[in-house]
Amino acid sequence: MAQRRPAAPAGGGAQAVGHASLRRANLALVLRHLREEGSCSRSDIADATGLHRATVSNLMAELLGRGLVREVGIEHIGAVGRPRRAVALDGSHVGVLGTEINVDYVAVYGTDLAGRVLVERRVGFDAMGMGPDRSLKELGRVAKEALDDLTASGAVPAGIGVAVPGLVDVARGAVSFAPNLGWRDLPLAERLQAEIGDGRAPVMVDNDANLAALAEFTGGVAAGTPDMVYLTGEVGVGGGIIVAGALLRGADGFSGEVGHMPVDPTGSRCGCGRVGCWETKVGLAALVSSATPERAYGLGPAPDPEERVAEIAQGLAAGDPRVMAAVAEVGRWLGLGGSILVNLFNPRAIVLGGYFAKLAERLIPPAQAELERLVIAGPAARCRFLASGLGFGAASRGAASMVVEQVINDPTAIGSAPIASTTNLAGR
Repeated sequence: MAQRRPAAPAGGGAQAVGHASLRRANLALVLRHLREEGSCSRSDIADATGLHRATVSNLMAELLGRGLVREVGIEHIGAVGRPRRAVALDGSHVGVLGTEINVDYVAVYGTDLAGRVLVERRVGFDAMGMGPDRSLKELGRVAKEALDDLTASGAVPAGIGVAVPGLVDVARGAVSFAPNLGWRDLPLAERLQAEIGDGRAPVMVDNDANLAALAEFTGGVAAGTPDMVYLTGEVGVGGGIIVAGALLRGADGFSGEVGHMPVDPTGSRCGCGRVGCWETKVGLAALVSSATPERAYGLGPAPDPEERVAEIAQGLAAGDPRVMAAVAEVGRWLGLGGSILVNLFNPRAIVLGGYFAKLAERLIPPAQAELERLVIAGPAARCRFLASGLGFGAASRGAASMVVEQVINDPTAIGSAPIASTTNLAGR
């Protein structure tokens, strides 16, 4: 919708604040249009957004000065070939870093605002056993190296997003409770900022499943599906829930803890302290314990989850009956829990991430059969399990996207170039 200038308020200070807020909103509106539509002329932007053409020209001058857009040539329209200067989203000098800390690894994913991937890596690390202090030191070390890589690529870091498997107070950047990490009331953003030092970039924190769901919704196997659920396939199991195209957070921002749905009152004790949670049936630790008990979590150093899954896949390929039975059992429990989610939210797709995606060929058939048997609406629900193509990197990608959204929402935080004269920039 058009962002029109309101009537001038009585107080000069309030007027200045109102004008600055309106300008930020209009700059964000233009950037979002360019991100969605690609290159287009200023007059096209004015027609699409409802902004006055003079306003668009003025906004474009600022965005050019901040390096967030670039001229991409001349377009000719109509019989007489009237020229229009086309512009496109740029931001190649603006870097964003997404990170994830999970039970057995730390991951980073860095891009520039133009979408170029500048750094991507995952480091095996026993965060479950190391405690918050050593875990934050490791996260800080990996993040600093990634920030150096961004800077070496010519991208100044604009922010760091952190994905954590647990309940997160997003406004404070604090982890309220991460059962599988053993963390409570941890001011992660503040602590990580101190580890990184130098005030290099602001830190934001969110739940890993929420961020992975956003990554899937914007660029995954179910991209654009307005009603979907994303499931992390880690030691713990979390869910990101998209309803009508928006992330469902709940009253306090703690929605999506689907791994702690009670499904078996006589089952095993969960990391949260309760008995019979869904993740005790379908989490990676549960599968490893059943398929390769001699390699169960807690019996030695925690390897990268990719290595765990590779061992399971080898067992399946070799026809190991114990491994095959364990995977089939996880598939059935996956379908049972999935049916609860379908009965509650009626999603069109349940996207399987992490190790679920790696073993999807064996997990989805029993899971889909169990889901269809238990969903009250039966075939009318039309919900399918889908394997994510983002693998274990979905949450760190989502964390990077969170920073991108922050930049888009407030372009004035990037650079400090003065607004240039629009005399030669207005185009048509």
